[in-house]
Amino acid sequence: MRKIVVSLAERRLYLFENGRIIRSYPVAIGKPSTPTPTGEYSIRHKLKNPGGPFGTRWMSFKSHYGIHGTNSPGLIGQAVSHGCIRMLNKDIEELYDLVQVGTPVKIIAGSL
Repeated sequence: MRKIVVSLAERRLYLFENGRIIRSYPVAIGKPSTPTPTGEYSIRHKLKNPGGPFGTRWMSFKSHYGIHGTNSPGLIGQAVSHGCIRMLNKDIEELYDLVQVGTPVKIIAGSL
C-alpha cells in the first residue's frame, strides 16, 4: 500500500510503499498567512493539465487544497503557496502516475 507523507519542516514529500520510502521530492508549502493544513487526508481526485499556477497536474486532498505542479519552479523549497503543496512539474507527473484516488496523505509540521 502506498502513502504520501509531507514534512512541512523539511519541505519534502515522501512516497511510502509498504512502510518504505520509495520516492522523495522537494516541495513548496503554504506561507505563514495561508499555511498548509496538517492532518490525515486522502487523494480525492486527480486532474491532468489544470494550467496556470497549478502546472501540469493537480491532486486534491482537502477542499481547496491540493498537491500540484507549478509555473514558478524557482519557488520550490519555499513557503509561498496559499496552503497547497507545490512540486516541480516533472516530479508531480511521476507522483501522479504512482498514486490512486484514495491514497492516504499525512501532513506533519515536524521532520520525518
